[in-house]
Amino acid sequence: MTDLLGRARQRYTKHVGDVTLNLPFVSIAVNPKDKERQIARELVIRLADRRVLSAWECCDGCIDNALTSLREIRGILVDKQVELADLQDGSLYLLVDAMALGIRQFLTYEELLNRSDDAPPHPRFGEFYRPPDVREAYFDALEVLRGHLSRCLGQVAAIGGMDLPQDGLVKNYQGGWQIEAYEALPIEHDKPS
Repeated sequence: MTDLLGRARQRYTKHVGDVTLNLPFVSIAVNPKDKERQIARELVIRLADRRVLSAWECCDGCIDNALTSLREIRGILVDKQVELADLQDGSLYLLVDAMALGIRQFLTYEELLNRSDDAPPHPRFGEFYRPPDVREAYFDALEVLRGHLSRCLGQVAAIGGMDLPQDGLVKNYQGGWQIEAYEALPIEHDKPS
């Protein structure tokens, strides 16, 4: 994510635009193309009401459904990246990349937590096949991901010219960026030349 935010700072910091996007550690002004605005509106419509972004999981079945939904969202994001292939330097591509990266990092983390399918069910967990500490780690990581996706979607809505909250589209995940979830960008004068 640090590389992605660094690219945003490098490309857009001195840019003047009609839409201001607020990302962790940097705000950028952009002039979205018509194609970006159209795709941004479609993304908001398709993703804003996905249950995985706001529902509360209670058991392993719910976790499995959430993981399936996140993979579907990632597929939608990759499809939009393909549509934006001629605008890879654009702000929408950057945001779609940020959302896909967040999901990819979450899925990698979840795989590290996941028990082997060959492991016998633990008799103490009943319908739960993940140990409590693994479920809790999953829930904690999902909370961070939901906030990230909600705030990214708020910025996507701004690109689409939609009158929606820029600080997050999902009600329970509005507000400023959860800065502690991101690695700070190096200050420009600290970078080696």
